Amino acid sequence: MPSGSIHVKVSGTLHDHIQRQIGDEGLYENASEYIRALIRRDLHTRDEAWEALQKELAPAMRADDGRTGRTGRRRQQNPCRPSASLMSFLNSV
Repeated sequence: MPSGSIHVKVSGTLHDHIQRQIGDEGLYENASEYIRALIRRDLHTRDEAWEALQKELAPAMRADDGRTGRTGRRRQQNPCRPSASLMSFLNSV
């Protein structure tokens, strides 16, 4: 995979924080290594959040659609229930 460069200017407390994370006193050899670790952590956190959301919505997605009652009349849809298009999207991801 080709490598690219992104240049970011930081100052003040952000710069000071990065400096504490690198070099002899920090856990990282340089700012690039630290930034890459932050991005990886962000991606991992996002993936965990997405998995938690899918797990939370799974029971509603498996539930009986409940559109008609015993009388055969249409019941009002639960506003908390995800729409069919949302369920389709979640299953496709």
